[in-house]
Amino acid sequence: MTMPDMPTLLEDAADRIADISRADLQIMLRRAALRLRNSGSIALDDDMEEAIRDVCSELVLTREDAIRYIVREWMEKNTYLPVHELDEDGDVDGSA
Repeated sequence: MTMPDMPTLLEDAADRIADISRADLQIMLRRAALRLRNSGSIALDDDMEEAIRDVCSELVLTREDAIRYIVREWMEKNTYLPVHELDEDGDVDGSA
């Protein structure tokens, strides 16, 4: 039997907050905080950080959005993700 994931455990604890012990709640909250703290950081070399900053300012994106955009573009160009194709025969409603 597998252990439920953290979001499931937190939702279950929220549903029965009066029944859960303080120690169990502390453990779950600490685990959740640790996962959140470690999930968003990507360490890059200085030259890559500078390039990311340039992309952010050019495209008016946050660092995370720029990294998502770059990774998505790379994955589409290398056929790891399907490319969003434009319907060339469709109506353009007066704009090209």
